[in-house]
Amino acid sequence: MPIQTALDTARNQELDLVEVAPEASPPVCRIMDFGKYKYTQARRLKEARKKQTTILVKEVKMGPKTERHDFDFKVKHVRRFLEEGHKAKVTVRFKGREMAHTELGWKMLQKMVEAVSDIAVADNNPRMEGRMLHIMLSPKASH
Repeated sequence: MPIQTALDTARNQELDLVEVAPEASPPVCRIMDFGKYKYTQARRLKEARKKQTTILVKEVKMGPKTERHDFDFKVKHVRRFLEEGHKAKVTVRFKGREMAHTELGWKMLQKMVEAVSDIAVADNNPRMEGRMLHIMLSPKASH
């Protein structure tokens, strides 16, 4: 219908003429309450935001000389993070002369990967950055 007729019809009903699909040929318009339309759109966006999940990166730090019990405790933490659906960053930090024995840190990370291999997968190989050696673990798809 012609634009003027549509505008008159909208005014008579005390509603707004809203362009719904401007890229269509010819453009598509609807007669509606624009305030209510914007409100329902905002509600829909808010609902969508509620349903989406955010993935956090949780970090566990230890040293190359971390004892067995403490290591097991850290494994428990990493498992909990992964079961909650978060990623886990495992970091081994070296102090002073420990830098001469970085292979201890590599072994520590390898043990961690093996300990959680049933529920996690390593995103990359362990990387050394300064005095820190770290690896990222992600939950397996089936979990």
